[in-house]
Amino acid sequence: MGGTEENQQPGGRPTSKDVARLAGVSHTAVSFVFNGRAEGNLSPATQERIRQAAARLGYRPDPVARGLRRRRTAVIGLVTDEIATSPFAGRLLRGAMETAWDSEHLVLTVDSGGDPAKEDAAVAELLDRRVDGIIYAAMSLRRVRVPEGLRRTHSVLANCVPEDDSLPAVIPAERAGGRTAARLLLDEGHRRVAMVGGQDDMAFTDRLRGFRDALRAEGITVPKEWVVRSGGEISSGYEGALRVLDGVAADRRPTGIFCYNDRVAAGVLHAATRLGIAVPENLSVVGYDDQEHMAAYLTPALTTVALPHRAMGEAATRLLLDSIDTGRTPPATVRRLACPVISRASVGPAPSR
Repeated sequence: MGGTEENQQPGGRPTSKDVARLAGVSHTAVSFVFNGRAEGNLSPATQERIRQAAARLGYRPDPVARGLRRRRTAVIGLVTDEIATSPFAGRLLRGAMETAWDSEHLVLTVDSGGDPAKEDAAVAELLDRRVDGIIYAAMSLRRVRVPEGLRRTHSVLANCVPEDDSLPAVIPAERAGGRTAARLLLDEGHRRVAMVGGQDDMAFTDRLRGFRDALRAEGITVPKEWVVRSGGEISSGYEGALRVLDGVAADRRPTGIFCYNDRVAAGVLHAATRLGIAVPENLSVVGYDDQEHMAAYLTPALTTVALPHRAMGEAATRLLLDSIDTGRTPPATVRRLACPVISRASVGPAPSR
């Protein structure tokens, strides 16, 4: 019988020698095609005949062997603290994986659960597997202890910065995001604005600074009691909103509230409903994060400032791959990515009174 059976090794995957026999060329010619060296060495017709033979046999180059020749594995590691529990992990992972795939790399992911010992072990295991480089990602913006071994290979941080400023990092431009949130309210004529929610973290500090930057530029000072650091959950938004809205005359309460995140914003909307305050007619609400399965489904749908998780995954991976390709370690600088506005229905003009 002819065809595949005559040219494929019995019981195994087809090899480049099988392709060479079927195409009627040398083994070297097949190697040229699949190692990117065909141009100038083989005619277009010969290249096409080899590719057709490979397709007929279902041949794919062995990535391990190819990696050994290049002293690479075409695999990068991604170590993170809470993939399983974060609503944003999928976006960052998709950005990293698709960018890596476009450069013929795979991503091997490890979730440490935030345990430093597991992080060190994960990095050591990835190094033993000879990954080409490692991305260390946090699901909430913070300063991190760099896991042991991370400096022994090409490494980039995503959504976090190293405590010792020793590695390059890609993070959201949180202060600019706070300015953006304020501008959403200022551009609609709001002058009495509050910030509700927040924890003792980098994100809150930078968002509040940016918020105040934009207001200060307009000659507006936020009263101390209108910055309510009540936490990051729905209940935090509900309780914080009651503190600045309940029992306050309409002409003395805020007409706009910037929320630490979308969960807080959900609580603010709930409090406004309980108090009979219409959104956005009498109160405008801005969220932060653009949390999937939440922000678009609130009533009204939430205008929010999105965290660029997918873009962080893409940018960190490109930075890592560039470092791998050039063999040069990028400078230990922090790259900040813009946080885009997602306009929906929770912001409107300031009440006329």
